[in-house]
This record gives sequence, structure tokens and C-alpha cells, in this order.
Amino acid sequence: MTVITVGGKDTEPTIRKALAIGADEAIRIDAEPSDSWFVAAQIAEAVKDKEFDIILAGTDSSDYNGSMTGGMLAEFLGISSASAVSGLVINGNDIEITRDIDGGSEKLSIECPFVAVVHKGIAKEVRIAAMRGIMMARKKALNVITPVSVEPLTEFESFELPKPKPPCRMVDAGNVAELVDLLQNEAKVL
Repeated sequence: MTVITVGGKDTEPTIRKALAIGADEAIRIDAEPSDSWFVAAQIAEAVKDKEFDIILAGTDSSDYNGSMTGGMLAEFLGISSASAVSGLVINGNDIEITRDIDGGSEKLSIECPFVAVVHKGIAKEVRIAAMRGIMMARKKALNVITPVSVEPLTEFESFELPKPKPPCRMVDAGNVAELVDLLQNEAKVL
């Protein structure tokens, strides 16, 4: 199993943790991620010559909660993808995935290679790094590679915080008229 990330040196403790709980090798593409397109292109370039059967991409942390990196990665590599994956059962060459959909879930069969965009709870058994794993992780190779040139699709223009909310106002439980007045005239929800 290989873990890969696009990021600076500050991502290495997380990669080492993955190595401590069982990953065999790690790759860090030495670039600051700018958008999902950039991340997917970097990872695709790093893995295109390797023969992976299943590539797992997260929905949240991998691309600022956009859930786009996995699908883009699959397109760059020319392989299938499935999103909202909440379960994965491997039985020889038969692979069954469970996807969360509105109002329930669906089960699908899929052939390798593919990219699964997974939810946080897909790991049913939480693995905690043992001291032996932590010590072994220090000896495992962490390959730092140079990023390829990728033209970004988005450009960061500005960022601003939302306006602060007004302080909470307490209304006496017996003063219904004041509550209705506040809801109509200040909150404008009635």
C-alpha cells in the first residue's frame, strides 16, 4: 500500500502516521496545493506508470471539501471512478462497493483499476499505531518528488469572513409580544 499527498514538509507527520499503521511506502509531491485540478494532475503524473488496482481518495480533506480530486484523478488516468463510497468488499477479483445515495445506499460491482472517492467512516476498524509501527515507519522510505508544471484552472482572488452574528438576546418566556416583534422586525423571519 502506498500513500501519496501533495503538500509541503508539514504534511510529513501525517504520512509517517500512515506508514506506522501499515502503509509500505509514501510519496510526497513537494508543492502547495492550489485547487483540485492541480492536486489530481500531480498525483496522476506520479502514479501513471505504477499498476495500482484501487486508488482511494477522500471527499473532505483531499480538496477543501470539494470532492472533485478523485473524479479528476480517474479522468487523468483513464480509469473508472465511484464517488460517495461508504463500503468496499474485495473477494478475489470480485469487488463490490456500497455507495451512499439519497434515502439509502446502493451496491455496485466494479472492475480494477478504479478510483474510489470514500467517506470518512469507510475504515470500520480504527488502527492505532503501535510503538513498533512508529519505530519502523522512521525507517521506511518517504519519496519526495518534484511537482510537474500544471496550469491552474482557478485563481484565488480574495477571502473574507462572514459578518459576525449579533449577540444572543434573551426574551422572557411570558413576553410573547416582544418575541414576535423581534422575529418580525429584526430577524425578519415571520
